Amino acid sequence: MARPRIVITYCTQCRWLLRAQWYAGELLQTFEAEAGEVALVPATGGVFRIDVDDVHLWNRKRDGGFPEITDLKRRVRDLIAPGKPLGHADRVADAQT
Repeated sequence: MARPRIVITYCTQCRWLLRAQWYAGELLQTFEAEAGEVALVPATGGVFRIDVDDVHLWNRKRDGGFPEITDLKRRVRDLIAPGKPLGHADRVADAQT
């Protein structure tokens, strides 16, 4: 079975490449065994979107800004590795509930 493809589409006009790279690195490090690829896709028009295969996980315009890394990791984990513990990210989520 093919491992999931994570796509981060970012606006070049807004200079969001560094943010996209940081998210990509965090996701690659956390999901090194589960993710098949993390791709960076340049775009324009203020777009910042994160998709896992065909699931729209985050959209800056729809979701209001950029995700906290702990929230993003939980969302990705819930899709591609539901049983995977996230350590600190899970403890942050537990403290907020």
